[in-house]
Amino acid sequence: MAVSADYASSTPDRERLLRNRAQVRFWLYCILAVLFALILVGGATRMTGSGLSITEWKPIHGVIPPLNEAEWQEEFLKYQQIPQYEKINHGMSLSEFQFIFWWEWAHRLLARGVGFIFAIPLVFFWATRRIEKGLMPKLLGILALGGLQGAIGWWMVASGLVERVNVSQYRLATHLTIASLIFMATMVVARGLAPHSQGAADRGTQRIAGILTLLLIVQIYLGGLVAGLHAGLSYTTWPLMDGKIIPGDLLLLEPAWRNFFESPKTVQFVHRIGAYTLFVVALWHMISTGRRLPGTTHARRAVLLFILVLMQAVIGIATLLMQVPLHLGLTHQGFALVVLGFAAAHWRGAKGAYPLPGEIRTAS
Repeated sequence: MAVSADYASSTPDRERLLRNRAQVRFWLYCILAVLFALILVGGATRMTGSGLSITEWKPIHGVIPPLNEAEWQEEFLKYQQIPQYEKINHGMSLSEFQFIFWWEWAHRLLARGVGFIFAIPLVFFWATRRIEKGLMPKLLGILALGGLQGAIGWWMVASGLVERVNVSQYRLATHLTIASLIFMATMVVARGLAPHSQGAADRGTQRIAGILTLLLIVQIYLGGLVAGLHAGLSYTTWPLMDGKIIPGDLLLLEPAWRNFFESPKTVQFVHRIGAYTLFVVALWHMISTGRRLPGTTHARRAVLLFILVLMQAVIGIATLLMQVPLHLGLTHQGFALVVLGFAAAHWRGAKGAYPLPGEIRTAS
């Protein structure tokens, strides 16, 4: 692809546009850092069993935690009314309740914070005309997705307050996937605003880079199902699972589709298949890009992406074999975001930067 410009690169308008892009890009990278922390704290909240410790959704008033003994007792009493306390944590002390409360409170505080950190600068950049015309719909879409994510978070928590002792794996996987989509979309926009040292790659490279990003989102969804079912604790050997490459009894539940969402064995097996698929596609992408575009930035990024996928596979295997300790479980979840973020940036890089107003892309 070649780009023709309607004005010289030294014009004040172009310099101002590039400066505005740099400011918006820095803001989006800050958003990515907060999102990364938010998703990690969410993982810790799940792994410590803290997600149901706050039994009400108070988007504004909930930012203030209990401040005295009476308020702590009131909050603890609300938790004692749900099945998780009665069946799992019955008899826990106030200090033990405070431990799980603070994890959930921190998760909700970060979620509120990222909304403000996104919305307030967005208004400022819009009011001062630092956002290009075609960029605003993308940013508003991410903001809307963030608002939806807040509602999904409560929808998830609500599933564990009446009959269950934990949240629905369907809702947990949805919550994690939407968070990952927000992270991915933010990265794509930020990367599109960055200067690119090389032009767009060929369509084949772009297509496989996009497929890899999509496969990562699907794999994260499957990981959410594994987490929701505690399936990682069920079969802790590799490469065999239940003593076989392909374990038996994968379709015990009726109707058959339920096994792919509700059977710990089937869900873990499908997650493994997803990992193998990612590995093969990333390897093929590295080889094919190296052959088509040798010595280019696109080829070097394909190599690094394969290395990241390989590292994530090693972390996942170690997490499984060690029966999901907290530090490895969080590392596996956090590194999944690293791989997703890099894959999204690689895909956007393969497509090229967003054209500046006044630039026209023409086929070379």
